[in-house]
Amino acid sequence: MKHITSVLSLILLLQCGVFAQSEDEVSETFSNIHVINGHSTQTLKKRQWRYIIAHRFGDALGDKGGVQSAFGFDNAADIRFGFDFGITDNLMVGIARLKGSGPYSSILEGFAKYRILRQKEDNSIPVSMAITGTGYGTYMSASEDISSVTNFDRFSHRLMYGSQLTISRKFHPRFSMALMPTYVHRNLVEQNDVNGLFSVGGAARIRITKKIGLIAEYFYNIHDTSIRNEYKNSAGVAMEWLTNGHTFTLNFTNARGMSELQYIALTQSDWLEGAFRFGFSITRTFKY
Repeated sequence: MKHITSVLSLILLLQCGVFAQSEDEVSETFSNIHVINGHSTQTLKKRQWRYIIAHRFGDALGDKGGVQSAFGFDNAADIRFGFDFGITDNLMVGIARLKGSGPYSSILEGFAKYRILRQKEDNSIPVSMAITGTGYGTYMSASEDISSVTNFDRFSHRLMYGSQLTISRKFHPRFSMALMPTYVHRNLVEQNDVNGLFSVGGAARIRITKKIGLIAEYFYNIHDTSIRNEYKNSAGVAMEWLTNGHTFTLNFTNARGMSELQYIALTQSDWLEGAFRFGFSITRTFKY
């Protein structure tokens, strides 16, 4: 399945320029490359590049949160630094380094996103669509425990992959929605786990003012709960603030990690137990 997904992603990514842009295309279905965790249908324009700094803190409440940890601000659940580049108006690539959460740390990420369709004002194309292929690798020190997923007795055990199809529609100048079916593959997992995971994500964005918007996002994981009953579905809410130079996203989510590998496969925190956390991202886009 991993190889089939990779081949399909590559074929779609290489078909640049199939759909030409026109003046009646709908702009800014979502304002950023990511929604909260998942990818939006937005891409950078040709020769634009962007850096992103994202931080996610510890549990705000619950056993590990509260006043003693400054509601999670004392702890870093995950940190991400990344650079993205627009090859064409529809094709972009990105690289990032993540602190990591759960069993993995020191994660390197590389992704490519291709926008297949862009919604038009006259509804001749009613939705925007993009596909993202992502690869992950960790250079953390291997565990001496041979039963651990971080034992890494083979180099391939350090590698993970993700594919995400995003379909979005701007229903109103102030309201957009997205559907994000996602597949994650890990080369090595524990005995009571599975290598491949499917998840169906959904997101909505309401623009309050020209510069401020509210976002909600949820991923429903499709797996055998009898062997993965300790894992939860990722859910988050956020406020975005657009300035002339930067985009700020302030979020609360139960996911500790910011990559598909982590928020889909490894989320164990429960909103109802206060195990959610504050996070933010800051992005800046340039053109040369």
